[in-house]
Amino acid sequence: MTRHSPSGRGPTGRHPGTALLVAGLALAGTVALAAATASVLSAVMARRIVTPATKREQDTRILGVDLEAGTITLQTTPDTVLRGEYSLWFTDETGHARVGEIIRSDADGVTRRLTAVDFGDLAGARLGRLAGYHFLSPADLGFPFEDVVIPTGLGDAPAWLIPAAEPDGRWVIQVHGRGVQRAETLRAVPAFREAGYTSLLVSYRNDREAPASLDGRYGLGDTEWLDVEEAIGFARSRGATSVVLMGWSMGGAIALHAASRTEHRDILAGVALDSPVVDWADVVSFHGEALGFPAPIMAGAMRVMGQRWGGLLTGQASPIDFRRLDVVARADELSLPILLMHSDDDGYVPSAGSRALALRRPDLVTFVPFTIARHTKLWNYDPEGWNRAIRQWLDALAPSGHTSPPHHPPAAGED
Repeated sequence: MTRHSPSGRGPTGRHPGTALLVAGLALAGTVALAAATASVLSAVMARRIVTPATKREQDTRILGVDLEAGTITLQTTPDTVLRGEYSLWFTDETGHARVGEIIRSDADGVTRRLTAVDFGDLAGARLGRLAGYHFLSPADLGFPFEDVVIPTGLGDAPAWLIPAAEPDGRWVIQVHGRGVQRAETLRAVPAFREAGYTSLLVSYRNDREAPASLDGRYGLGDTEWLDVEEAIGFARSRGATSVVLMGWSMGGAIALHAASRTEHRDILAGVALDSPVVDWADVVSFHGEALGFPAPIMAGAMRVMGQRWGGLLTGQASPIDFRRLDVVARADELSLPILLMHSDDDGYVPSAGSRALALRRPDLVTFVPFTIARHTKLWNYDPEGWNRAIRQWLDALAPSGHTSPPHHPPAAGED
């Protein structure tokens, strides 16, 4: 029989509440540690999102190169099995080649036609990165062009100016995506030039071509649009009377915010978008899931980037206004015709935001869905469907640009 001491202590001489207290402290410590870990991960993710990468990840193994036969064999990945023509950056981007049709594909790899080696030692390369680039310079297109600089608040930003065969005042300003440069947008020049447009392919802050911002951080469109605003003014000074903005990926966010915040609204005719970011919350959540992070961590990353105190953790000079960047939520404020092309198999920027925007504003948005094609590789995978979508949309734009959108062209990129 257990005896209880008069003091109320247990058989060990310890007060019964002590065990509960210890357990409570242990639980509180665990919760505090988990909260601290989540806070650290949120801060790390926030900093990663706004910090420009100095180099891109080489995620594809090069299994074999036969320069005489003009073939290359790559590791099988969701990108290497796509039909079409692509760039291959290799050896930490010191080399560049172009690959074309798939000759054979099996469990051992994907053998493709090697159409060009622009520079670098491909024979000795072991790792690379397949990209949507195909052209590196306007010279590759065979059109006359001019190297120009656009004065911005941070300094002169380089750009390529490719005049229409018969200039008539219609211009398109091409805005590349996150982590890449203006060569990404060269693929669009032929379609716009065929329609009579002069093309201006721009750089913007922190893209390693244009001057960096003082903090060296991305604004995810909330700051970069200022450089596009200067590009619109430059186009106007060179005779533009009607301007289309086209953005790719994060460049889509930049183009949309330039269109809504510009002082040159009177000459804007429309906005064309390829794989755009229209809602950063979707994109951040998608990447968090891919990394295996719970939703609260990615929501925390958004809070860090959106608060002034977050700059102490990310290096941002000012917070990002995510409410202003949510184009779906602000869809009622849109007034320009929009061509929106996105693949449901994008793999980087979910198409859900694009589809939501198209549903919110069917009066303005011409949505062209793709499948199978990966992020910003719509032209590469289905150049015919991609060019047709642009051509039909441009044909429907009156000189003022303020017309109802055309009938939706048939879905592209679908097998």
